[in-house]
Amino acid sequence: MNRLDRFFEISTRGSTVPSEIRGGVVTFIAMAYIIVLNPVVLSGSADVDGNKLQFAQVSATTCLAAGVMTILFGVIARLPFAFAAGLGINSFLATTVVGTVTWPEAMGLVVIDGLIIVALAASGFRRLVFDAVPMQLKLAITAGIGLFILFIGLVDAGFVGSTGLPSPPVGLGTGGVGSINTVPTVVFVFTLLVTGILVARKVRGGILIGLVTGTVVAVIVEAIWHLGSAQDKPGGWGLSVPTLSGSPFALPDLSLVGEVSMGSFSRIGALAAIMLVFTLVFANFFDAMGTMTGLSREAGLSDAQGNFPRLKSALIVEGAGAVVGGSSSASSNTVFIESGAGIEEGARTGFANLITGALFLAAMFVAPLASIVPTEVAAAALVIVGAMMVSQLRHIDLTEFSVALPVVLTVATMAFSYSIANGIGVGFVAWAVLRSAAGKAREVSPLLWIVAVGFILYFARGWIESLIGM
Repeated sequence: MNRLDRFFEISTRGSTVPSEIRGGVVTFIAMAYIIVLNPVVLSGSADVDGNKLQFAQVSATTCLAAGVMTILFGVIARLPFAFAAGLGINSFLATTVVGTVTWPEAMGLVVIDGLIIVALAASGFRRLVFDAVPMQLKLAITAGIGLFILFIGLVDAGFVGSTGLPSPPVGLGTGGVGSINTVPTVVFVFTLLVTGILVARKVRGGILIGLVTGTVVAVIVEAIWHLGSAQDKPGGWGLSVPTLSGSPFALPDLSLVGEVSMGSFSRIGALAAIMLVFTLVFANFFDAMGTMTGLSREAGLSDAQGNFPRLKSALIVEGAGAVVGGSSSASSNTVFIESGAGIEEGARTGFANLITGALFLAAMFVAPLASIVPTEVAAAALVIVGAMMVSQLRHIDLTEFSVALPVVLTVATMAFSYSIANGIGVGFVAWAVLRSAAGKAREVSPLLWIVAVGFILYFARGWIESLIGM
């Protein structure tokens, strides 16, 4: 135990082994929805040849990649940041990329993306970009991620939803009808209030107790009313129905591992393939950087400049997540913002990752049991953690408008465009332009200008791709 303590610096960071274990379990519970959601996203789209990925196979490789990367990051970077398939990139693959290439070719592009990210991190370029970001924007990124995951939690719980109208675009309740209209959403509200009370009263393990309590209530509710899945009938549970039928054990099908091809360059041409890789790299590069910035500050591990322990190692291993995810056909794996739930529960070191990773690997064999926690219950933890992270705005002096506007745009764009990378990009561009115009050009790093121009190209990629098509 002493060697374990020294290796992970558990005591040095003010943590304990029970706290790390509890934090690792909470992180897994908050992330467990990815075992169902990633297969839903990836198996729902046919590629250019009409082939689809199988749900059970993607679920198995999702657990495998998440478990391997989470443990690897915990051992090398020794930080409590768990990994899983990134939701932005998997949606991009399913809705855009496989319309022109096959699934193995799409995963090949993800592997290339990962190799580029690893090279940028190993060369030190990624660290240079990290250091070029002013502290105000780093704090804004933390708060933006908080609002982002809070919004995700509200949407996943059916507490707010799209109205399908130009204005207002969202409203209260499922379908934005203006009121709470499903039992699962009521269970979310109950779990949120219980967890909030426990956290407010500083009860040790409050988030975990709240999640377990909410899950028990959900199982009882389902046993009484048989709500089923929302995909089958209105008013049902989102992604996971809190019931267990049949055996809780199942052997994983890992046949998708290694199903990778580099044939996209010959199929769609080098220029079009490079544009797809460019998009993947930008999304990966800045999503992960923003997430790690926010999580490290929330864990109290960052210094005054926002740097955290083993930063270079963390950036390199994070890039490897795309390589592992692409190679296993699980999509690019990256740091998950839901790790904040475990951090709030006490996780401060990579030891918590060992727990989370082991649970992901075990979930390959007990996927039916792992999916018993409904999305509506897990969403409560996201709202709690999001509220905590948004509070970082109190450290920013917003009296100068040239600071206030980039900060607010960063926070708002992350949540309302459902993308961390978009929020960072808008913030970078606004910061460079406004601070320079306000006579503070010397405060803007030349590298930040370069990245801002890169983001402008990133935001205009659809128009550029249409020109290439012409």
